Amino acid sequence: MKELFGTLSDGTPVHRWTLGRAGVRVRILSYGGIVQSAEVPDRDGNSACVVLGFDTLDGYVRHPEPYFGALVGRYANRIAGGRFPLDGRTYALARNNGPNSLHGGERGFDKRVWDVEPVADGVRLSRVSPHGEEGFPGRVEFSATYTLDASGALRIVYEAVTDAPTVLNPTNHSYFNLGGPGSGHAGGHELRIAASRFTPVDGDLIPAGAPADVADTRFDFRRARKVGSGYDHNFVLDKGVTDTAVEVAELYDPASGRVLTVATTEPGLQLYTADHLGEPFAPGDGVALETQHFPDSPNRPEFPSTVLRPGEVFRSETVYGFSVR
Repeated sequence: MKELFGTLSDGTPVHRWTLGRAGVRVRILSYGGIVQSAEVPDRDGNSACVVLGFDTLDGYVRHPEPYFGALVGRYANRIAGGRFPLDGRTYALARNNGPNSLHGGERGFDKRVWDVEPVADGVRLSRVSPHGEEGFPGRVEFSATYTLDASGALRIVYEAVTDAPTVLNPTNHSYFNLGGPGSGHAGGHELRIAASRFTPVDGDLIPAGAPADVADTRFDFRRARKVGSGYDHNFVLDKGVTDTAVEVAELYDPASGRVLTVATTEPGLQLYTADHLGEPFAPGDGVALETQHFPDSPNRPEFPSTVLRPGEVFRSETVYGFSVR
């Protein structure tokens, strides 16, 4: 179902698409590819929205930096110094996070209006990111397809081609609180991540040194435990890059019984406990589980590559599954 959600200041209309299957209802915006809501039942069959967001377009426009539910690109996470080398040339990017580039720059994918077309059990969002957008090279034809499968799992498939060498690392930036609206801090959720290593960071949250072992540290989520707080870190998934989505994480809310599973083709998972959220939300109200390549990969040749070249087809898939326990 398609409906008008609002109008931007320049008169551009923004539409909302509603997907429903197996008791799950998800709403997607043409603005920023935002997952505006995801309603799933608890163990008693009562449905509630399990992602943070706003009821109006104005909310997203006035509060852009948390990236609530957004399609993030061209490059999710940080690129140190707002620059990177590629094929003997250094590219300068928009610096919107201190000295660094974050989530695609000042006006990344999250602040663009996308073309939307219906597909079986979902919608396909697409746009052309022109050469030089936010400093990134290459004209990139990009799409993100959101579908609900027979179990009600939300599947997001990203695809892209380019006419010149570039870097690409998209993600979805939903904040999950499986307790639903008004349930408070999400730090009591139990989290499991299939990662034996993480990337330590410096004061600007840029990877520092080689990936480190999670054993005997607060980064060890190989067995489920309470999330807590104080995380904005990339976890090096044990499975690495895969052709098909593999389950890598599980989030569980004991109070409601809701379970979120995350499967992906990506090699990394950024855990962000939202410790800096402001009004109308509070710190820790949600947990972001961002599937992606590692932060600052364009400057770290030892990390899995994010380079996309002409003639190649970029494809990445992430599946958010919902169930109860």
